[in-house]
Amino acid sequence: MRAAVIFGLDSSERDLQAFREDCKVEWITGVPANSSEADAILIFGGDGTIHRHLSRLVQLQLPVLIVPCGSGNDFAHALQLPKKKSSLSAWKQFLSGGRNVGHIDLGIITSLSDLHVPAQHYFCCVGGVGLDGEIARRANRLPRWLRGHGGYLLSVPSALLRSAAVRIRLAVASPDSPEHIVSRGESPVVLAAFANGPTYGGGMKIAPHAQLDDGKLDLCIVHEIGKIKALSLFPTVYFGWHLGITGVEYLRTDRLRIDTDNPVDVYADGEYVAQTPIEVTVARNALRVITSEDLNSETL
Repeated sequence: MRAAVIFGLDSSERDLQAFREDCKVEWITGVPANSSEADAILIFGGDGTIHRHLSRLVQLQLPVLIVPCGSGNDFAHALQLPKKKSSLSAWKQFLSGGRNVGHIDLGIITSLSDLHVPAQHYFCCVGGVGLDGEIARRANRLPRWLRGHGGYLLSVPSALLRSAAVRIRLAVASPDSPEHIVSRGESPVVLAAFANGPTYGGGMKIAPHAQLDDGKLDLCIVHEIGKIKALSLFPTVYFGWHLGITGVEYLRTDRLRIDTDNPVDVYADGEYVAQTPIEVTVARNALRVITSEDLNSETL
């Protein structure tokens, strides 16, 4: 058994010690050059670290174990790996021949600003435009220890005071014919978040019904509302209660497009990705993951 290990900024060899107890495992550091160099990949980091390696991980198609060590660990939580000991238990099960490997979907953001060279970006959790992009930008400037202890929520008030509603043109796949995109018109929104997983920002349930293996994107739109109402809305997102608030729209789709009069930043997994216009789709069963559960098949 050969395992490759990738360390994020908040992790080190010390985090690997508990996983090295099995002397039958040969360890290599860094992303393997090809799938024959390793039998599995362990990533010690948060959503940002995972996001930066997704394209290569999809190419390699090796089982990936996430060990939550970042300031935001929403992807690990979605895989039911909330703590390092959860990942260690899953690793031991994997080594013993357990059937805890499955396939999950990823989202794909395609920049449409240059149709001749469309740039595609995978994401694992949530992407969006509007207020959450401004919040992510501000949160990324905070000290790392603060980002991991409510930094996203702490960035909401200042971002909200300095931001304005974004007028977007939204189109989604037709329910009757998914290959067709149907315009839903233009409207000013506080944010439009498209989700592969249920949470972002360290546990905010922006898309509480999202699943990693359903072939769908969950779209949460907060239409233009007063800043005081918007400020009071954000704490409710931790419980998914925002879906019952007037001005919040929730739907599911296979594909969507977002355009704006002027280019607007698009963030995903807490990282800057592109600017509008964009198209967002689902890559079915794109990533193999080691999970905390004993699976009956290679599907979560």
